[in-house]
Amino acid sequence: MRTLSNIFWLGTKELRSFLHDYVLIGLVIYAFSFAVLMGARSNSQELHDASIAFADEDHSELSRRIAHAFMPPLYQVPGNIGVADIVPAMNAGRFTFVVDIPPNFQRDVIAGHRPGLQINVDATAMVQAGLGSGDAQQIITTEIADFLSGQEGVPVSPVNLIVRLAFNPNATTAWFTGVMGIINTITMLAIIMSGAAIIREREHGTMDHLLAMPLSPFEIALSKVWANGLVITIATGFSLVVVVRQILAVPIAGSIPLFMVGVVIYLFFATAIGIFLGTVARSMPQLGLLFMLVFLPMNMLSGSNTPLESMPPWLATVMEASPSTHFVSFAQAILYRGAGFGVVWLEFVIVALVGGLFFGLAMWRFRTVAARVG
Repeated sequence: MRTLSNIFWLGTKELRSFLHDYVLIGLVIYAFSFAVLMGARSNSQELHDASIAFADEDHSELSRRIAHAFMPPLYQVPGNIGVADIVPAMNAGRFTFVVDIPPNFQRDVIAGHRPGLQINVDATAMVQAGLGSGDAQQIITTEIADFLSGQEGVPVSPVNLIVRLAFNPNATTAWFTGVMGIINTITMLAIIMSGAAIIREREHGTMDHLLAMPLSPFEIALSKVWANGLVITIATGFSLVVVVRQILAVPIAGSIPLFMVGVVIYLFFATAIGIFLGTVARSMPQLGLLFMLVFLPMNMLSGSNTPLESMPPWLATVMEASPSTHFVSFAQAILYRGAGFGVVWLEFVIVALVGGLFFGLAMWRFRTVAARVG
Protein backbone atom coordinates (compact mmCIF):
# COMPACT_ATOMS: atom_id res chain seq x y z
CA MET A 1 0.00 0.00 0.00
CA ARG A 2 2.86 2.36 0.74
CA THR A 3 4.28 1.75 -2.74
CA LEU A 4 0.93 2.48 -4.34
CA SER A 5 0.57 5.62 -2.24
CA ASN A 6 4.03 6.83 -3.29
CA ILE A 7 3.26 6.16 -6.96
CA PHE A 8 -0.05 8.02 -6.70
CA TRP A 9 1.32 11.14 -5.00
CA LEU A 10 4.39 11.28 -7.23
CA GLY A 11 2.02 11.06 -10.20
CA THR A 12 -0.05 13.96 -8.91
CA LYS A 13 3.18 15.96 -8.64
CA GLU A 14 3.86 15.12 -12.28
CA LEU A 15 0.36 16.27 -13.22
CA ARG A 16 0.85 19.58 -11.40
CA SER A 17 4.12 20.09 -13.28
CA PHE A 18 2.30 19.40 -16.53
CA LEU A 19 -0.48 21.87 -15.72
CA HIS A 20 2.12 24.59 -15.13
CA ASP A 21 3.96 23.84 -18.37
CA TYR A 22 1.89 25.89 -20.83
CA VAL A 23 4.11 25.00 -23.78
CA LEU A 24 3.56 21.28 -23.20
CA ILE A 25 -0.18 21.82 -22.71
CA GLY A 26 -0.28 23.69 -26.00
CA LEU A 27 1.61 20.88 -27.71
CA VAL A 28 -0.87 18.25 -26.49
CA ILE A 29 -3.89 20.34 -27.51
CA TYR A 30 -2.42 21.13 -30.92
CA ALA A 31 -1.30 17.55 -31.62
CA PHE A 32 -4.70 16.03 -30.84
CA SER A 33 -6.82 18.69 -32.52
CA PHE A 34 -5.42 21.00 -35.19
CA ALA A 35 -2.68 18.59 -36.29
CA VAL A 36 -5.22 15.79 -36.75
CA LEU A 37 -7.57 18.09 -38.66
CA MET A 38 -4.85 19.44 -40.94
CA GLY A 39 -3.43 15.98 -41.57
CA ALA A 40 -6.86 14.64 -42.50
CA ARG A 41 -7.92 17.52 -44.73
CA SER A 42 -4.65 18.55 -46.38
CA ASN A 43 -3.53 15.05 -47.37
CA SER A 44 -6.54 14.27 -49.51
CA GLN A 45 -5.95 11.39 -51.91
CA GLU A 46 -9.31 11.45 -53.64
CA LEU A 47 -10.35 13.36 -56.73
CA HIS A 48 -12.02 16.66 -55.87
CA ASP A 49 -12.80 19.84 -57.82
CA ALA A 50 -10.42 19.02 -60.65
CA SER A 51 -10.29 21.56 -63.48
CA ILE A 52 -11.30 20.14 -66.87
CA ALA A 53 -12.04 21.45 -70.35
CA PHE A 54 -13.30 19.96 -73.62
CA ALA A 55 -12.17 20.65 -77.16
CA ASP A 56 -15.29 19.32 -78.89
CA GLU A 57 -14.67 19.00 -82.63
CA ASP A 58 -17.61 16.65 -83.16
CA HIS A 59 -20.54 18.61 -81.67
CA SER A 60 -22.62 15.44 -81.54
CA GLU A 61 -25.02 13.96 -79.02
CA LEU A 62 -22.34 11.54 -77.81
CA SER A 63 -19.72 14.26 -77.30
CA ARG A 64 -22.21 16.34 -75.32
CA ARG A 65 -23.12 13.33 -73.16
CA ILE A 66 -19.46 12.74 -72.38
CA ALA A 67 -18.91 16.39 -71.43
CA HIS A 68 -21.99 16.49 -69.19
CA ALA A 69 -20.88 13.33 -67.36
CA PHE A 70 -18.02 15.20 -65.66
CA MET A 71 -19.79 16.85 -62.75
CA PRO A 72 -18.99 18.43 -59.36
CA PRO A 73 -17.76 17.75 -56.76
CA LEU A 74 -15.20 15.51 -58.48
CA TYR A 75 -14.72 17.99 -61.33
CA GLN A 76 -15.32 21.65 -61.90
CA VAL A 77 -17.92 22.66 -64.48
CA PRO A 78 -16.18 21.74 -67.77
CA GLY A 79 -14.92 24.58 -69.91
CA ASN A 80 -14.89 24.76 -73.69
CA ILE A 81 -11.73 25.59 -75.62
CA GLY A 82 -10.49 25.29 -79.16
CA VAL A 83 -7.93 22.73 -80.31
CA ALA A 84 -5.33 25.45 -80.85
CA ASP A 85 -5.75 26.56 -77.23
CA ILE A 86 -5.03 23.18 -75.64
CA VAL A 87 -1.23 23.54 -75.42
CA PRO A 88 -1.24 27.18 -74.19
CA ALA A 89 -3.91 26.35 -71.59
CA MET A 90 -1.95 23.34 -70.31
CA ASN A 91 1.29 25.33 -70.23
CA ALA A 92 -0.43 28.06 -68.22
CA GLY A 93 -1.76 25.50 -65.73
CA ARG A 94 -5.39 26.48 -66.31
CA PHE A 95 -6.66 22.89 -66.52
CA THR A 96 -5.61 19.56 -65.08
CA PHE A 97 -7.50 17.66 -67.81
CA VAL A 98 -8.34 18.59 -71.39
CA VAL A 99 -10.37 16.13 -73.46
CA ASP A 100 -10.05 16.42 -77.25
CA ILE A 101 -12.99 14.83 -79.08
CA PRO A 102 -12.12 14.52 -82.80
CA PRO A 103 -14.48 15.22 -85.71
CA ASN A 104 -16.95 12.48 -86.71
CA PHE A 105 -16.39 10.74 -83.38
CA GLN A 106 -20.01 9.62 -82.94
CA ARG A 107 -20.27 8.37 -86.54
CA ASP A 108 -17.10 6.31 -86.23
CA VAL A 109 -18.17 4.86 -82.87
CA ILE A 110 -21.51 3.69 -84.30
CA ALA A 111 -19.72 2.25 -87.33
CA GLY A 112 -17.39 0.29 -85.04
CA HIS A 113 -14.21 1.99 -86.32
CA ARG A 114 -12.79 2.48 -82.78
CA PRO A 115 -11.83 6.16 -83.17
CA GLY A 116 -9.24 7.78 -80.95
CA LEU A 117 -10.04 10.24 -78.17
CA GLN A 118 -7.29 12.18 -76.44
CA ILE A 119 -7.12 13.07 -72.73
CA ASN A 120 -4.39 15.57 -71.93
CA VAL A 121 -3.32 15.39 -68.27
CA ASP A 122 -1.21 17.81 -66.26
CA ALA A 123 0.84 15.26 -64.29
CA THR A 124 2.39 17.90 -62.04
CA ALA A 125 -0.83 17.58 -60.03
CA MET A 126 0.27 14.02 -59.35
CA VAL A 127 -2.53 12.68 -57.15
CA GLN A 128 -5.39 14.14 -59.18
CA ALA A 129 -3.66 13.19 -62.43
CA GLY A 130 -3.36 9.55 -61.45
CA LEU A 131 -6.86 9.19 -60.04
CA GLY A 132 -8.53 11.45 -62.59
CA SER A 133 -7.09 9.78 -65.67
CA GLY A 134 -8.46 6.41 -64.59
CA ASP A 135 -11.78 7.93 -63.56
CA ALA A 136 -12.08 9.83 -66.85
CA GLN A 137 -11.49 6.67 -68.85
CA GLN A 138 -14.22 4.90 -66.90
CA ILE A 139 -16.67 7.78 -67.36
CA ILE A 140 -16.05 7.99 -71.10
CA THR A 141 -16.26 4.21 -71.54
CA THR A 142 -19.52 4.10 -69.60
CA GLU A 143 -21.09 6.91 -71.62
CA ILE A 144 -20.10 5.29 -74.90
CA ALA A 145 -21.51 1.94 -73.76
CA ASP A 146 -24.77 3.57 -72.64
CA PHE A 147 -25.02 5.42 -75.93
CA LEU A 148 -24.40 2.29 -78.00
CA SER A 149 -26.84 0.21 -75.98
CA GLY A 150 -29.64 2.23 -77.54
CA GLN A 151 -28.43 1.54 -81.10
CA GLU A 152 -29.78 -1.40 -83.09
CA GLY A 153 -27.48 -4.34 -83.67
CA VAL A 154 -24.96 -3.27 -81.02
CA PRO A 155 -24.45 -6.04 -78.42
CA VAL A 156 -24.71 -5.12 -74.76
CA SER A 157 -21.93 -6.34 -72.44
CA PRO A 158 -22.94 -9.69 -70.85
CA VAL A 159 -21.27 -8.78 -67.55
CA ASN A 160 -22.52 -6.19 -65.07
CA LEU A 161 -19.47 -5.58 -62.88
CA ILE A 162 -20.26 -4.17 -59.42
CA VAL A 163 -17.47 -3.02 -57.09
CA ARG A 164 -18.25 -2.61 -53.39
CA LEU A 165 -15.80 -0.77 -51.14
CA ALA A 166 -16.11 -2.11 -47.61
CA PHE A 167 -15.76 0.12 -44.50
CA ASN A 168 -15.08 3.26 -46.58
CA PRO A 169 -17.60 3.31 -49.45
CA ASN A 170 -16.42 6.59 -50.98
CA ALA A 171 -12.70 5.95 -50.34
CA THR A 172 -12.54 9.18 -48.33
CA THR A 173 -8.97 9.88 -47.29
CA ALA A 174 -9.95 11.72 -44.08
CA TRP A 175 -11.57 8.55 -42.75
CA PHE A 176 -8.15 6.93 -42.77
CA THR A 177 -5.75 9.78 -42.06
CA GLY A 178 -7.84 11.15 -39.18
CA VAL A 179 -7.66 7.97 -37.09
CA MET A 180 -4.07 7.25 -38.11
CA GLY A 181 -3.13 10.78 -37.08
CA ILE A 182 -4.39 10.07 -33.56
CA ILE A 183 -2.51 6.77 -33.42
CA ASN A 184 0.76 8.36 -34.51
CA THR A 185 0.27 11.22 -32.05
CA ILE A 186 -0.22 8.77 -29.17
CA THR A 187 3.15 7.17 -29.89
CA MET A 188 4.89 10.50 -30.44
CA LEU A 189 3.68 12.23 -27.27
CA ALA A 190 4.02 9.15 -25.06
CA ILE A 191 7.72 8.94 -25.92
CA ILE A 192 8.35 12.68 -25.74
CA MET A 193 6.46 13.38 -22.52
CA SER A 194 7.84 10.44 -20.51
CA GLY A 195 11.38 11.04 -21.74
CA ALA A 196 11.11 14.77 -21.11
CA ALA A 197 9.88 14.08 -17.57
CA ILE A 198 13.15 12.26 -16.81
CA ILE A 199 15.28 14.92 -18.47
CA ARG A 200 13.40 17.70 -16.63
CA GLU A 201 14.09 16.10 -13.24
CA ARG A 202 17.78 15.85 -14.05
CA GLU A 203 18.09 19.38 -15.45
CA HIS A 204 16.26 20.92 -12.47
CA GLY A 205 18.25 18.90 -9.97
CA THR A 206 15.13 17.36 -8.41
CA MET A 207 16.19 13.81 -9.29
CA ASP A 208 18.73 13.92 -6.47
CA HIS A 209 15.99 15.02 -4.06
CA LEU A 210 13.72 12.17 -5.14
CA LEU A 211 16.47 9.59 -4.75
CA ALA A 212 17.31 10.92 -1.29
CA MET A 213 13.73 10.21 -0.22
CA PRO A 214 12.49 6.72 0.75
CA LEU A 215 11.43 6.08 -2.85
CA SER A 216 12.49 3.36 -5.25
CA PRO A 217 13.35 4.02 -8.90
CA PHE A 218 10.38 1.82 -9.81
CA GLU A 219 7.99 4.11 -7.94
CA ILE A 220 9.48 7.22 -9.55
CA ALA A 221 9.29 5.79 -13.07
CA LEU A 222 5.81 4.28 -12.70
CA SER A 223 4.42 7.56 -11.40
CA LYS A 224 5.57 9.26 -14.58
CA VAL A 225 4.03 6.48 -16.66
CA TRP A 226 0.55 6.76 -15.18
CA ALA A 227 0.52 10.55 -15.02
CA ASN A 228 1.62 11.10 -18.61
CA GLY A 229 -0.46 8.14 -19.76
CA LEU A 230 -3.55 9.67 -18.15
CA VAL A 231 -3.03 12.94 -20.02
CA ILE A 232 -2.61 11.16 -23.34
CA THR A 233 -5.60 8.88 -22.71
CA ILE A 234 -7.91 11.82 -21.98
CA ALA A 235 -6.62 13.72 -25.02
CA THR A 236 -7.10 10.63 -27.19
CA GLY A 237 -10.71 10.18 -26.12
CA PHE A 238 -11.44 13.86 -26.75
CA SER A 239 -9.80 13.81 -30.17
CA LEU A 240 -11.56 10.63 -31.24
CA VAL A 241 -15.03 11.74 -30.17
CA VAL A 242 -14.91 15.48 -30.98
CA VAL A 243 -12.35 15.89 -33.76
CA VAL A 244 -12.70 12.64 -35.69
CA ARG A 245 -16.32 11.63 -35.17
CA GLN A 246 -17.98 15.05 -35.01
CA ILE A 247 -15.83 17.53 -36.94
CA LEU A 248 -14.42 15.17 -39.57
CA ALA A 249 -17.68 13.13 -39.58
CA VAL A 250 -15.84 9.81 -39.59
CA PRO A 251 -18.20 7.00 -38.53
CA ILE A 252 -16.76 4.87 -35.73
CA ALA A 253 -17.97 1.33 -36.30
CA GLY A 254 -16.66 -0.28 -33.12
CA SER A 255 -16.45 0.27 -29.38
CA ILE A 256 -14.54 3.36 -28.29
CA PRO A 257 -14.11 2.02 -24.70
CA LEU A 258 -12.53 -1.17 -26.08
CA PHE A 259 -10.15 0.91 -28.16
CA MET A 260 -9.27 3.02 -25.11
CA VAL A 261 -8.39 -0.19 -23.21
CA GLY A 262 -5.98 -1.02 -26.02
CA VAL A 263 -4.53 2.50 -25.83
CA VAL A 264 -3.82 2.10 -22.09
CA ILE A 265 -2.07 -1.23 -22.72
CA TYR A 266 0.00 0.25 -25.55
CA LEU A 267 1.02 3.26 -23.47
CA PHE A 268 3.09 1.02 -21.19
CA PHE A 269 5.24 0.19 -24.21
CA ALA A 270 5.45 3.74 -25.60
CA THR A 271 6.19 5.38 -22.24
CA ALA A 272 8.79 2.70 -21.51
CA ILE A 273 10.64 3.75 -24.67
CA GLY A 274 10.46 7.36 -23.53
CA ILE A 275 11.87 6.52 -20.10
CA PHE A 276 14.66 4.49 -21.66
CA LEU A 277 15.58 7.32 -24.04
CA GLY A 278 15.35 9.78 -21.14
CA THR A 279 18.00 7.80 -19.25
CA VAL A 280 20.27 7.70 -22.31
CA ALA A 281 19.98 11.37 -23.35
CA ARG A 282 21.65 14.06 -21.28
CA SER A 283 19.57 16.98 -22.58
CA MET A 284 16.36 17.73 -24.44
CA PRO A 285 18.14 18.23 -27.81
CA GLN A 286 19.70 14.78 -27.45
CA LEU A 287 16.30 13.33 -26.58
CA GLY A 288 14.87 14.91 -29.72
CA LEU A 289 17.55 13.33 -31.90
CA LEU A 290 17.07 9.90 -30.32
CA PHE A 291 13.31 10.30 -30.67
CA MET A 292 13.58 10.79 -34.44
CA LEU A 293 15.78 7.71 -34.80
CA VAL A 294 13.22 5.58 -32.96
CA PHE A 295 9.85 7.10 -33.84
CA LEU A 296 10.19 7.63 -37.58
CA PRO A 297 11.05 4.02 -38.54
CA MET A 298 8.54 2.64 -36.05
CA ASN A 299 5.83 4.93 -37.42
CA MET A 300 6.53 4.40 -41.12
CA LEU A 301 6.78 0.61 -40.79
CA SER A 302 3.86 0.07 -38.41
CA GLY A 303 1.27 -0.26 -41.16
CA SER A 304 -0.27 3.16 -40.59
CA ASN A 305 1.12 4.47 -43.90
CA THR A 306 1.46 1.33 -46.02
CA PRO A 307 0.29 -2.23 -45.29
CA LEU A 308 2.79 -4.84 -44.19
CA GLU A 309 2.03 -6.82 -47.35
CA SER A 310 3.72 -4.06 -49.39
CA MET A 311 6.99 -4.43 -47.47
CA PRO A 312 9.76 -6.98 -48.10
CA PRO A 313 8.87 -10.28 -46.36
CA TRP A 314 11.81 -10.12 -43.97
CA LEU A 315 10.94 -6.58 -42.90
CA ALA A 316 7.26 -7.45 -42.41
CA THR A 317 8.31 -10.39 -40.21
CA VAL A 318 10.52 -8.14 -38.09
CA MET A 319 7.76 -5.56 -37.65
CA GLU A 320 5.36 -8.25 -36.42
CA ALA A 321 7.34 -8.12 -33.18
CA SER A 322 6.69 -4.40 -32.74
CA PRO A 323 3.74 -3.40 -30.51
CA SER A 324 3.17 -0.37 -32.74
CA THR A 325 2.25 -2.72 -35.61
CA HIS A 326 -0.30 -4.55 -33.48
CA PHE A 327 -1.59 -1.23 -32.13
CA VAL A 328 -2.36 -0.03 -35.64
CA SER A 329 -3.89 -3.41 -36.50
CA PHE A 330 -6.33 -3.62 -33.60
CA ALA A 331 -7.15 0.10 -33.84
CA GLN A 332 -8.23 -0.34 -37.47
CA ALA A 333 -10.10 -3.55 -36.61
CA ILE A 334 -12.06 -1.91 -33.79
CA LEU A 335 -12.72 1.55 -35.17
CA TYR A 336 -13.22 0.70 -38.86
CA ARG A 337 -14.53 -2.87 -38.90
CA GLY A 338 -16.33 -2.97 -35.56
CA ALA A 339 -14.27 -5.88 -34.18
CA GLY A 340 -15.01 -7.02 -30.63
CA PHE A 341 -12.76 -8.29 -27.88
CA GLY A 342 -12.92 -11.84 -29.27
CA VAL A 343 -11.12 -10.65 -32.41
CA VAL A 344 -8.44 -8.39 -30.93
CA TRP A 345 -7.65 -10.10 -27.61
CA LEU A 346 -4.55 -11.83 -28.99
CA GLU A 347 -3.07 -8.53 -30.20
CA PHE A 348 -3.83 -7.03 -26.78
CA VAL A 349 -1.82 -9.86 -25.20
CA ILE A 350 1.09 -9.43 -27.63
CA VAL A 351 1.24 -5.68 -26.98
CA ALA A 352 1.09 -6.28 -23.21
CA LEU A 353 3.85 -8.92 -23.25
CA VAL A 354 6.26 -7.01 -25.50
CA GLY A 355 5.43 -3.77 -23.69
CA GLY A 356 6.18 -5.49 -20.37
CA LEU A 357 9.59 -6.57 -21.67
CA PHE A 358 10.41 -3.03 -22.79
CA PHE A 359 9.13 -1.66 -19.50
CA GLY A 360 11.41 -4.06 -17.61
CA LEU A 361 14.35 -2.96 -19.75
CA ALA A 362 13.52 0.70 -19.08
CA MET A 363 13.31 -0.01 -15.33
CA TRP A 364 16.70 -1.73 -15.39
CA ARG A 365 18.25 1.23 -17.20
CA PHE A 366 16.55 3.71 -14.88
CA ARG A 367 17.81 1.89 -11.77
CA THR A 368 21.33 1.88 -13.21
CA VAL A 369 21.26 5.63 -13.87
CA ALA A 370 19.63 6.31 -10.49
CA ALA A 371 22.30 4.31 -8.69
CA ARG A 372 24.99 6.22 -10.54
CA VAL A 373 23.38 9.56 -9.66
CA GLY A 374 22.84 8.49 -6.05
